[in-house]
Amino acid sequence: MRVAYIDCFAGIAGDMMLGALVDAGVPAQVLTEAVAALGLGASLRIERVDRSGIASTKVHVFEGDHLADAPTAPQQQPAEQQPLKAAAHTHQPKSQHLHKTGHTHDHEHEHTHAETDAHEHSHEDHSHSHAHGRSLSAIRRLIHDAALPDPVKKTAIRAFELLGHSEAKIHNVPVEDIHFHEVGAVDAIVDIVAASAGIHHLNIGAWFCSPINVGGGTVVCAHGTFPVPAPATADLLRGLPTYSAHLQQELVTPTGAALLRAIDPTFGPQPAMRVERIGYGAGTRNSKDFPNVLRISVGESSDASQSHSANCDTVTVMETALDDLSPQVLAYVAETALARGALDVMLTPVIMKKGRPGTVLTVLCNPADSAALERLILTETSTLGVRIRQERRSCLQRRHIPVSTAYGEIRIKIGSLGSETMNAAPEYEDCRAAASKHHVAIKQVQQAAIAAYLRPDTAQEGGSQTT
Repeated sequence: MRVAYIDCFAGIAGDMMLGALVDAGVPAQVLTEAVAALGLGASLRIERVDRSGIASTKVHVFEGDHLADAPTAPQQQPAEQQPLKAAAHTHQPKSQHLHKTGHTHDHEHEHTHAETDAHEHSHEDHSHSHAHGRSLSAIRRLIHDAALPDPVKKTAIRAFELLGHSEAKIHNVPVEDIHFHEVGAVDAIVDIVAASAGIHHLNIGAWFCSPINVGGGTVVCAHGTFPVPAPATADLLRGLPTYSAHLQQELVTPTGAALLRAIDPTFGPQPAMRVERIGYGAGTRNSKDFPNVLRISVGESSDASQSHSANCDTVTVMETALDDLSPQVLAYVAETALARGALDVMLTPVIMKKGRPGTVLTVLCNPADSAALERLILTETSTLGVRIRQERRSCLQRRHIPVSTAYGEIRIKIGSLGSETMNAAPEYEDCRAAASKHHVAIKQVQQAAIAAYLRPDTAQEGGSQTT
């Protein structure tokens, strides 16, 4: 089976993903044809660059005759010339400025939301102009109408839907009320669509990914200064293994995080694979002694008889038994543990000494997260000790395929062992959202999704992706 491993030791951004895909063997023509299909007047310029001694590929997006992702900060030095600082305070790349309809700008000029989406205005303290952004439905329609293969469209639309839902959650507004400012501009649309085309060209059976280095310091967003990662990025990375190391700079952008979520990789160490191609995609910065690159390794996994062991890893299991703690606190601890990176949390009723009813709290996590979760248990519960052990875990390869139902698109989670599909089930959150929207029973949506998955055309598509 053809597999790929994404190494996010320097974070991930849309342009880094494009460069790594080209460097790993995707023909430049695949990307340029995808960009041309959008009809946005955009083009790509691809060059070889040096990032701290690593030869890598940099992809620039041009809108007409100028760079589409020009920096927005005044009198900003080129990123390659910026000195490394102990506590960086950086402006977010242009493609990361988002806007909520009706949200007042804190700019030094008058602006009202009654102006049309096409109205442009200039900043007094930022020598650039920007237009009110495209809505999610407008971006979805743009991609849907483009002459692109359906799998490419689905991945690109999925990435923008993930971005939209994160922004809607942050601003507490309906997702269709979110207008993407520069994330809806040409460079971000090109990044996501071209990357989707490159991803599908590689025809990968299973994607894998390292934990993600988010960097550190602060970042200037559209409406204030936030610690890294920025709010939308932080939400997109929820539940994924992340860490902060090496640089006080923003290393993960929302477009990079959305692309990562859209391909839904398995996180952990590199699986057993015979690497055939290695691609390095360059970011804009060129920090001293730290290669700002994304690495993608592409190759073949072990054969089906060996694939089982190739998908084994080591996890940490922490347990404690409690007979004097409020169920409300137990629920809070379980929720917090999941938010802090736990792979799973279980609460098991037991009978303890003296016939007391109690609960065994079990937390499953990656070894790197065990110290923080151990402290959470000791701090938030009444326990006097925690049992900790390492266990070997065998996992099926996981991926999603979307199916169309009368209630909208529902993702089916596929669990595979080598070339054999072992499990297929509708994603609960997709079914719940569809049931709520259409005012039907959730089991009705689940049954419709399974029926759609079992259709001959869908089954064939699923089989072709599990090689």
